[in-house]
Amino acid sequence: MCHNTCLISRKTISLLTMYVILNVMNSGGENMRVLFICTGNTCRSPMAEALLKHRLPEIEVQSAGIFANENETANDYAMKVLAEKQIPFTHLSQSVNVHLVHWADVILTMTTNHKIMMQQTYPQFGEKIFTFIEYVSPTLQKDIMDPFGASIEIYRETVNELEDYIALLIAKINNEKKE
Repeated sequence: MCHNTCLISRKTISLLTMYVILNVMNSGGENMRVLFICTGNTCRSPMAEALLKHRLPEIEVQSAGIFANENETANDYAMKVLAEKQIPFTHLSQSVNVHLVHWADVILTMTTNHKIMMQQTYPQFGEKIFTFIEYVSPTLQKDIMDPFGASIEIYRETVNELEDYIALLIAKINNEKKE
């Protein structure tokens, strides 16, 4: 019985912690800091970073990869689909590190596996690690498709999917600012 109560309490505390973090960052004059995470930091997370920076420039945004090589440019197709949407962006990949995790107010992963790896590697920051989709639409249980190695059409589908979730993220941020 206590075990279930304790689990509920921990979950409630985590949700409250996230609420406090977002409200403090959004009401205290500081910009919210969002960190997008994917595998190699050359496709999904850089596209999400570019889209959010373009739509909400007052937010601080970075991206990183769990298995990223340092200082690689974004995938050519990722850059091309952003250019098609007239979103200027330059990018050099970076690996996730404790400095970035500490910097971020919220960490949004592209997949459930990314979230699990992040929570295992950085358990002290678990309350601010979510999949991107669960953060903006808690009832959905799906991942952002990985376009790596696919055609430009798949990159277009991925950037369109990311745009949809970026719109939900912006709505969530704006709603939390009003509260």
